[in-house]
Amino acid sequence: MPSDRTAAPHGTGRMADPGVLVGYPVSRTDTGPLVLGAGATLRSGTVLYDGSTIGQRFQTGHGVVIRECCAIGDDVCVWSNSVIDYGCRIGNRVKIHCNCYVAQFTELDDDVFLAPGVMIANDLYPGDGRSAELMAGPRIGAAAQIGVNVTILPYVRIGAGALIGAGSVVTRDIPAAVVAFGNPAAPRRAVTELPVIDARVITDTTSVSSHRLADGGAVTGHPP
Repeated sequence: MPSDRTAAPHGTGRMADPGVLVGYPVSRTDTGPLVLGAGATLRSGTVLYDGSTIGQRFQTGHGVVIRECCAIGDDVCVWSNSVIDYGCRIGNRVKIHCNCYVAQFTELDDDVFLAPGVMIANDLYPGDGRSAELMAGPRIGAAAQIGVNVTILPYVRIGAGALIGAGSVVTRDIPAAVVAFGNPAAPRRAVTELPVIDARVITDTTSVSSHRLADGGAVTGHPP
């Protein structure tokens, strides 16, 4: 079937589905137009606000919203139903999976990965006037990997190359290159100490889920 995609209005090599809004107007008077780099692929329901700068080869899923005053690098992917709120800084090659919320004034360094359902907060005491004045999200270091349904509270620093386990609540700083999980999340071991994946799974030829946990994931005295 022929594609209904058309070139988006901000330059060469950009493709946009019907229903994409590029350069959504904002009420702020201190913002300029949206700057969108070459090679973007924008799927239906995407809304890109004026006042942000987005690098080359940007890709979105469906229903993505990028608010104003964001600076986003090259080769960034934001998948379906995720929101980047205003004033964020996002590096190159960042991947933000489905159903994520990145709060205002959050920084994601190069090569960060957010798994589905990551929620980022920026207001330590909601409803408190001084907390609103000091509003800031976390900073997540280069190549850190954030697992499914992790919640990250304001002001937190997550070090480069850290791995945050699924369902964790990050309330304190996490050092670089460690595995951390729990509520509250705490460092458990170095990333380099993780067992190799082949030691943890076996093949399952009966399912499209082609591998399963060895021994059903029985506790062996080592955290995952």
